[in-house]
Amino acid sequence: MSVSLEEDQKFMRLALREARKGLGRTSPNPCVGALIVRENKVIATGYHRKAGTPHAEIHALRRAGELARGATIYVTLEPCNHTGRTPPCSRAVAQAGISRAVVGMEDPNPLVAGSGNEYLRSQGVQVLAGIMEKECRALNRPFIKHITTALPWVILKAGISLDGRITYQPSKGGAMTGPDSWRQVHRLRNRVDAILIGTNTALIDNPSLTTRLPQGRGRDPLRVLLDSQLLLPETAKVLRLESEAETWVFCGPMADPEKRARLTLLEGVEVFQVQVDNNGRLDLLSILEELGRAGVNSLLVEGGAAILGAFLREKLADQLTFFLAPVLAGDQGLSVLQGFSAQERADAVSLAEVRYRRLGEDMMIDGEIVYP
Repeated sequence: MSVSLEEDQKFMRLALREARKGLGRTSPNPCVGALIVRENKVIATGYHRKAGTPHAEIHALRRAGELARGATIYVTLEPCNHTGRTPPCSRAVAQAGISRAVVGMEDPNPLVAGSGNEYLRSQGVQVLAGIMEKECRALNRPFIKHITTALPWVILKAGISLDGRITYQPSKGGAMTGPDSWRQVHRLRNRVDAILIGTNTALIDNPSLTTRLPQGRGRDPLRVLLDSQLLLPETAKVLRLESEAETWVFCGPMADPEKRARLTLLEGVEVFQVQVDNNGRLDLLSILEELGRAGVNSLLVEGGAAILGAFLREKLADQLTFFLAPVLAGDQGLSVLQGFSAQERADAVSLAEVRYRRLGEDMMIDGEIVYP
């Protein structure tokens, strides 16, 4: 029975919806969704829930049982073809008697890289790859970057006024955006592996950096604090939380060794020392490499102006999500970026794949960062 492209796209959209259920839960693995279709009807679905647990295809195959024989499987990412923490999904798909596999994108993992699709073809399974590939890649941008560079996908986030300010007064906190943006930020935290701030933000706001969603549904990301001289008081909220997520503090070689020793005794707190540049700023690339080694696929940077500017200056950020409030803060407010500038439009950082979303009275602007 022939299947139209429109039908394949329809079912792949459903597989993508399944995959999104795993956002923020699967690192260092990708988010993957699968569904099994027989006679144009979905008979089983599945998604990858956590690294080390069965993959999306296995969940769907188990639910389908004998009905999988002769059916079509839709999967957002090429089935794995190697034994890691779980057996290869390509074998399970073939052994279940699947006759056709529709794949969203090839797996960039060098251990797979097309071999899963080729194995299925060698077993007589008809494979159609590249269906809604753009959407499948967009879902797993953090995984793709991590598996190819060993670095996390970095998202810069800020709430700003119409005149580009993040505060109304110097060294003083306060909400710039409204409650709808606040809720969206916590949904974003729920989907990333780690969240990062600098010393100034920690000292001014004393944030907890937890995820607060209705009915306690949120998951706290790993908290990352850049504190080159360990200036943050030991009573700070971020160091005294009852949370399943840890707090990692990165300091420089000149930080007080006694304070560093005390911080390491706090429950859920780890301290890492990295090198600094000539201006005493922590080496951001070394920090990203450490996070990458820990399996962090995505990092949300909620730091202040200096931190945001530093990530852009070093060309280490991949995505920008700004929440624009319909207010004017004026001259006393702190600009959203420090230590970063462009002389003309040709030198400016721009955004691609830009999305605009209304959030109450605010506007969310999101896109991939393009460096000149």
